[in-house]
Amino acid sequence: MADTEHFVRDDVRAFLDMLEQMGGQGVEEVGAEAGRTQMKTLGMLAEAPARDLAVIKDVSCPGPAGDIPLRFYDAKESRGPSPCVIFIHGGGFVIGDRDVYNALCTEIAHRLDLPVVSVEYRLAPEHPFPAAPDDCEAAARWIATSPEALGRDITGLVITGDSAGGNLTIVTTNQLMNEPADVPVIVQAPIYPVASDVSQHESLRLFAEGFLLTGAAMSWFTEQYAANPDDPRNLPMIGDCSNTPPTVVCTAGLDPLRDSGREYAAHLIQQGTEVVYLEFPGIIHGFTTLRKAMPSGQADLDAFLDAVELMVERYK
Repeated sequence: MADTEHFVRDDVRAFLDMLEQMGGQGVEEVGAEAGRTQMKTLGMLAEAPARDLAVIKDVSCPGPAGDIPLRFYDAKESRGPSPCVIFIHGGGFVIGDRDVYNALCTEIAHRLDLPVVSVEYRLAPEHPFPAAPDDCEAAARWIATSPEALGRDITGLVITGDSAGGNLTIVTTNQLMNEPADVPVIVQAPIYPVASDVSQHESLRLFAEGFLLTGAAMSWFTEQYAANPDDPRNLPMIGDCSNTPPTVVCTAGLDPLRDSGREYAAHLIQQGTEVVYLEFPGIIHGFTTLRKAMPSGQADLDAFLDAVELMVERYK
Protein backbone atom coordinates (compact mmCIF):
# COMPACT_ATOMS: atom_id res chain seq x y z
CA MET A 1 0.00 0.00 0.00
CA ALA A 2 1.44 3.39 -0.96
CA ASP A 3 2.46 5.63 1.89
CA THR A 4 0.52 8.52 0.28
CA GLU A 5 -2.56 6.96 1.86
CA HIS A 6 -1.15 7.56 5.35
CA PHE A 7 -0.62 10.80 7.22
CA VAL A 8 3.13 11.47 7.24
CA ARG A 9 4.51 14.55 9.00
CA ASP A 10 6.62 16.91 6.90
CA ASP A 11 9.85 16.32 8.86
CA VAL A 12 9.27 12.55 8.73
CA ARG A 13 8.71 12.68 4.98
CA ALA A 14 11.92 14.71 4.56
CA PHE A 15 13.88 12.16 6.60
CA LEU A 16 12.46 9.19 4.67
CA ASP A 17 13.26 10.95 1.38
CA MET A 18 16.83 11.53 2.56
CA LEU A 19 17.23 7.86 3.46
CA GLU A 20 15.89 6.85 0.06
CA GLN A 21 18.39 9.12 -1.70
CA MET A 22 21.25 7.73 0.39
CA GLY A 23 20.31 4.23 -0.74
CA GLY A 24 22.21 1.58 1.15
CA GLN A 25 21.35 -1.99 2.00
CA GLY A 26 19.14 -3.35 4.71
CA VAL A 27 20.56 -5.01 7.82
CA GLU A 28 19.34 -8.37 6.49
CA GLU A 29 21.65 -7.88 3.48
CA VAL A 30 24.77 -6.57 5.23
CA GLY A 31 24.73 -8.71 8.41
CA ALA A 32 25.18 -8.02 12.11
CA GLU A 33 28.59 -6.31 12.20
CA ALA A 34 27.83 -3.87 9.37
CA GLY A 35 24.31 -3.37 10.77
CA ARG A 36 25.79 -2.24 14.08
CA THR A 37 27.98 0.27 12.26
CA GLN A 38 24.98 1.47 10.22
CA MET A 39 22.95 2.11 13.39
CA LYS A 40 25.81 4.10 14.97
CA THR A 41 26.25 6.15 11.78
CA LEU A 42 22.53 6.90 11.53
CA GLY A 43 22.54 7.98 15.19
CA MET A 44 25.42 10.37 14.62
CA LEU A 45 23.58 11.90 11.64
CA ALA A 46 20.05 11.97 12.99
CA GLU A 47 19.99 12.03 16.80
CA ALA A 48 19.76 15.13 18.97
CA PRO A 49 22.87 16.01 21.02
CA ALA A 50 23.25 14.51 24.49
CA ARG A 51 22.50 16.71 27.49
CA ASP A 52 25.20 17.61 29.97
CA LEU A 53 24.62 15.79 33.25
CA ALA A 54 26.41 15.81 36.60
CA VAL A 55 27.09 12.06 36.33
CA ILE A 56 27.69 9.92 33.24
CA LYS A 57 29.90 6.92 33.95
CA ASP A 58 30.42 3.40 32.71
CA VAL A 59 30.04 0.67 35.32
CA SER A 60 29.34 -3.06 35.15
CA CYS A 61 27.53 -5.73 37.11
CA PRO A 62 27.91 -9.50 37.37
CA GLY A 63 25.89 -11.45 34.82
CA PRO A 64 25.24 -15.09 33.97
CA ALA A 65 28.11 -15.10 31.42
CA GLY A 66 30.51 -12.51 32.83
CA ASP A 67 30.21 -8.82 33.57
CA ILE A 68 27.40 -6.82 31.92
CA PRO A 69 28.44 -3.31 30.78
CA LEU A 70 26.18 -0.54 32.07
CA ARG A 71 26.16 3.26 31.87
CA PHE A 72 24.97 5.28 34.84
CA TYR A 73 23.38 8.74 34.41
CA ASP A 74 22.22 11.31 36.94
CA ALA A 75 21.39 14.99 36.60
CA LYS A 76 22.52 15.38 40.24
CA GLU A 77 25.91 14.63 41.78
CA SER A 78 24.13 13.03 44.74
CA ARG A 79 20.53 12.52 45.83
CA GLY A 80 18.41 11.00 48.58
CA PRO A 81 16.48 7.73 48.27
CA SER A 82 14.64 7.55 44.94
CA PRO A 83 13.46 5.20 42.22
CA CYS A 84 15.93 4.34 39.46
CA VAL A 85 15.19 4.04 35.74
CA ILE A 86 16.54 0.97 33.94
CA PHE A 87 16.88 1.59 30.21
CA ILE A 88 17.07 -1.36 27.76
CA HIS A 89 18.09 -0.44 24.21
CA GLY A 90 16.55 -1.53 20.92
CA GLY A 91 18.06 -2.85 17.70
CA GLY A 92 16.28 -6.12 17.05
CA PHE A 93 18.34 -7.97 19.70
CA VAL A 94 21.23 -7.79 17.19
CA ILE A 95 22.37 -4.16 16.82
CA GLY A 96 22.37 -1.20 19.23
CA ASP A 97 24.46 -0.40 22.31
CA ARG A 98 24.94 2.15 25.10
CA ASP A 99 26.49 4.71 22.76
CA VAL A 100 23.64 4.75 20.23
CA TYR A 101 21.19 5.43 23.08
CA ASN A 102 23.40 7.82 25.04
CA ALA A 103 21.54 11.02 24.09
CA LEU A 104 18.14 9.47 24.84
CA CYS A 105 19.31 8.29 28.27
CA THR A 106 20.57 11.80 29.09
CA GLU A 107 17.16 13.14 28.08
CA ILE A 108 15.34 10.65 30.33
CA ALA A 109 17.63 11.42 33.31
CA HIS A 110 17.15 15.16 32.77
CA ARG A 111 13.37 15.06 32.27
CA LEU A 112 12.48 12.62 35.06
CA ASP A 113 15.17 13.85 37.47
CA LEU A 114 15.95 10.25 38.38
CA PRO A 115 19.11 8.14 38.07
CA VAL A 116 19.16 6.05 34.87
CA VAL A 117 21.12 2.87 34.19
CA SER A 118 21.48 1.74 30.57
CA VAL A 119 22.04 -2.01 30.10
CA GLU A 120 24.29 -3.39 27.36
CA TYR A 121 23.02 -6.96 27.15
CA ARG A 122 24.61 -9.64 24.96
CA LEU A 123 23.52 -9.51 21.32
CA ALA A 124 22.44 -12.17 18.83
CA PRO A 125 23.49 -13.98 16.69
CA GLU A 126 26.67 -14.46 18.76
CA HIS A 127 24.49 -14.79 21.87
CA PRO A 128 21.00 -15.95 20.89
CA PHE A 129 17.93 -16.09 23.15
CA PRO A 130 17.79 -16.21 26.17
CA ALA A 131 21.09 -14.30 26.61
CA ALA A 132 19.37 -10.89 26.35
CA PRO A 133 16.56 -11.51 28.89
CA ASP A 134 19.04 -13.28 31.22
CA ASP A 135 21.33 -10.24 31.22
CA CYS A 136 18.52 -7.71 31.63
CA GLU A 137 17.04 -9.59 34.57
CA ALA A 138 20.46 -9.96 36.23
CA ALA A 139 21.17 -6.24 35.79
CA ALA A 140 17.75 -5.26 37.17
CA ARG A 141 18.18 -7.47 40.24
CA TRP A 142 21.64 -5.99 40.84
CA ILE A 143 20.41 -2.40 40.51
CA ALA A 144 17.60 -3.20 42.97
CA THR A 145 20.21 -3.93 45.66
CA SER A 146 21.39 -0.25 45.65
CA PRO A 147 24.93 -1.42 44.77
CA GLU A 148 27.89 0.59 46.02
CA ALA A 149 29.01 1.30 42.43
CA LEU A 150 25.96 3.54 41.91
CA GLY A 151 26.11 5.35 45.24
CA ARG A 152 22.30 5.63 45.32
CA ASP A 153 19.63 4.39 47.71
CA ILE A 154 17.16 2.90 45.24
CA THR A 155 13.53 2.59 46.39
CA GLY A 156 11.91 1.17 43.25
CA LEU A 157 12.52 0.42 39.57
CA VAL A 158 11.12 2.13 36.50
CA ILE A 159 11.88 -0.12 33.51
CA THR A 160 11.82 1.29 29.99
CA GLY A 161 13.32 0.64 26.57
CA ASP A 162 12.42 0.74 22.90
CA SER A 163 11.55 -1.85 20.25
CA ALA A 164 13.50 -5.03 21.15
CA GLY A 165 14.26 -3.18 24.40
CA GLY A 166 10.52 -2.61 24.80
CA ASN A 167 10.08 -6.37 24.58
CA LEU A 168 12.86 -6.87 27.14
CA THR A 169 11.25 -4.20 29.36
CA ILE A 170 8.06 -6.25 29.54
CA VAL A 171 9.90 -9.56 29.92
CA THR A 172 12.14 -8.21 32.71
CA THR A 173 9.18 -6.64 34.51
CA ASN A 174 7.26 -9.93 34.33
CA GLN A 175 10.25 -11.85 35.76
CA LEU A 176 10.53 -9.37 38.64
CA MET A 177 6.82 -9.47 39.35
CA ASN A 178 6.92 -13.29 39.48
CA GLU A 179 10.08 -13.40 41.62
CA PRO A 180 10.48 -10.01 43.30
CA ALA A 181 13.85 -8.25 43.48
CA ASP A 182 15.02 -6.25 46.53
CA VAL A 183 12.76 -3.32 45.52
CA PRO A 184 9.60 -3.44 43.40
CA VAL A 185 9.04 -2.43 39.78
CA ILE A 186 6.78 0.59 40.28
CA VAL A 187 6.27 1.50 36.61
CA GLN A 188 7.12 -0.09 33.27
CA ALA A 189 7.21 1.98 30.09
CA PRO A 190 7.83 0.08 26.84
CA ILE A 191 8.39 2.22 23.72
CA TYR A 192 7.04 0.70 20.46
CA PRO A 193 7.56 -2.81 21.86
CA VAL A 194 7.34 -6.29 20.38
CA ALA A 195 4.84 -7.95 22.75
CA SER A 196 3.14 -10.51 20.51
CA ASP A 197 3.58 -12.21 17.13
CA VAL A 198 3.93 -9.21 14.80
CA SER A 199 3.68 -11.33 11.65
CA GLN A 200 -0.09 -11.47 12.25
CA HIS A 201 -0.61 -7.70 12.38
CA GLU A 202 -2.14 -5.33 9.85
CA SER A 203 0.50 -2.68 10.72
CA LEU A 204 3.21 -5.01 9.38
CA ARG A 205 1.34 -5.28 6.08
CA LEU A 206 0.83 -1.51 5.89
CA PHE A 207 4.34 -0.37 6.83
CA ALA A 208 6.62 -3.25 5.80
CA GLU A 209 8.51 -1.05 3.33
CA GLY A 210 9.45 2.61 3.14
CA PHE A 211 9.20 3.53 6.84
CA LEU A 212 12.75 2.78 8.10
CA LEU A 213 12.03 -0.51 9.93
CA THR A 214 11.16 -3.05 7.24
CA GLY A 215 9.40 -6.38 7.33
CA ALA A 216 12.52 -8.00 5.85
CA ALA A 217 14.72 -6.63 8.66
CA MET A 218 12.23 -7.80 11.29
CA SER A 219 12.19 -11.35 9.88
CA TRP A 220 15.99 -11.37 9.87
CA PHE A 221 16.19 -10.09 13.47
CA THR A 222 13.77 -12.83 14.56
CA GLU A 223 15.94 -15.44 12.82
CA GLN A 224 19.15 -14.16 14.48
CA TYR A 225 17.53 -14.05 17.94
CA ALA A 226 16.48 -17.71 17.52
CA ALA A 227 13.98 -17.64 20.38
CA ASN A 228 11.50 -20.33 21.29
CA PRO A 229 8.21 -18.94 19.90
CA ASP A 230 6.26 -20.47 22.81
CA ASP A 231 8.40 -18.93 25.55
CA PRO A 232 6.84 -15.94 27.38
CA ARG A 233 10.35 -14.49 27.72
CA ASN A 234 10.22 -14.15 23.91
CA LEU A 235 6.62 -13.00 23.39
CA PRO A 236 5.41 -11.85 26.82
CA MET A 237 1.70 -11.87 25.96
CA ILE A 238 1.84 -15.68 25.81
CA GLY A 239 2.45 -15.62 29.57
CA ASP A 240 0.58 -14.32 32.59
CA CYS A 241 0.51 -10.51 32.61
CA SER A 242 -2.14 -10.23 35.34
CA ASN A 243 0.11 -8.73 38.02
CA THR A 244 1.70 -6.08 35.77
CA PRO A 245 2.56 -2.77 37.48
CA PRO A 246 1.27 0.59 36.17
CA THR A 247 2.34 0.87 32.55
CA VAL A 248 2.95 3.54 29.92
CA VAL A 249 3.05 2.24 26.34
CA CYS A 250 3.78 4.39 23.31
CA THR A 251 3.71 3.52 19.63
CA ALA A 252 4.39 5.30 16.34
CA GLY A 253 1.57 5.57 13.81
CA LEU A 254 3.70 4.46 10.82
CA ASP A 255 5.43 1.54 12.55
CA PRO A 256 5.16 -2.14 11.55
CA LEU A 257 5.18 -2.80 15.33
CA ARG A 258 2.28 -0.42 16.03
CA ASP A 259 -0.38 -3.09 16.46
CA SER A 260 1.77 -5.10 18.87
CA GLY A 261 1.87 -2.12 21.27
CA ARG A 262 -1.86 -1.51 20.78
CA GLU A 263 -2.66 -5.16 21.48
CA TYR A 264 -0.46 -5.25 24.59
CA ALA A 265 -1.98 -2.05 26.05
CA ALA A 266 -5.50 -3.37 25.42
CA HIS A 267 -4.57 -6.72 26.99
CA LEU A 268 -3.33 -5.01 30.17
CA ILE A 269 -6.39 -2.75 30.37
CA GLN A 270 -8.66 -5.78 30.12
CA GLN A 271 -6.77 -7.31 33.06
CA GLY A 272 -7.25 -4.21 35.18
CA THR A 273 -3.70 -2.79 35.00
CA GLU A 274 -3.44 0.99 35.07
CA VAL A 275 -2.29 1.98 31.57
CA VAL A 276 -1.49 5.14 29.66
CA TYR A 277 -1.39 4.38 25.93
CA LEU A 278 0.03 7.00 23.58
CA GLU A 279 0.04 6.53 19.81
CA PHE A 280 1.85 9.27 17.94
CA PRO A 281 0.46 9.78 14.42
CA GLY A 282 2.51 10.43 11.31
CA ILE A 283 5.87 9.31 12.73
CA ILE A 284 8.04 6.22 12.30
CA HIS A 285 9.69 3.55 14.39
CA GLY A 286 12.88 4.80 16.04
CA PHE A 287 11.80 8.42 16.47
CA THR A 288 13.12 8.68 20.06
CA THR A 289 16.70 8.37 18.79
CA LEU A 290 16.26 10.38 15.55
CA ARG A 291 15.17 13.72 17.04
CA LYS A 292 17.62 15.90 15.09
CA ALA A 293 16.30 14.52 11.79
CA MET A 294 12.66 14.54 12.95
CA PRO A 295 12.36 17.42 15.46
CA SER A 296 8.60 16.86 15.91
CA GLY A 297 9.48 13.61 17.68
CA GLN A 298 10.79 15.61 20.64
CA ALA A 299 7.24 16.64 21.60
CA ASP A 300 6.18 12.98 21.42
CA LEU A 301 9.08 11.94 23.64
CA ASP A 302 8.14 14.75 26.06
CA ALA A 303 4.53 13.51 26.19
CA PHE A 304 5.71 9.96 26.86
CA LEU A 305 8.06 11.09 29.64
CA ASP A 306 5.31 13.28 31.13
CA ALA A 307 3.13 10.18 31.40
CA VAL A 308 5.98 8.18 32.97
CA GLU A 309 6.58 11.00 35.45
CA LEU A 310 2.88 11.06 36.36
CA MET A 311 2.90 7.31 37.08
CA VAL A 312 6.15 7.51 39.07
CA GLU A 313 4.87 10.40 41.22
CA ARG A 314 1.79 8.38 42.10
CA TYR A 315 3.70 5.27 43.08
CA LYS A 316 6.91 6.63 44.58
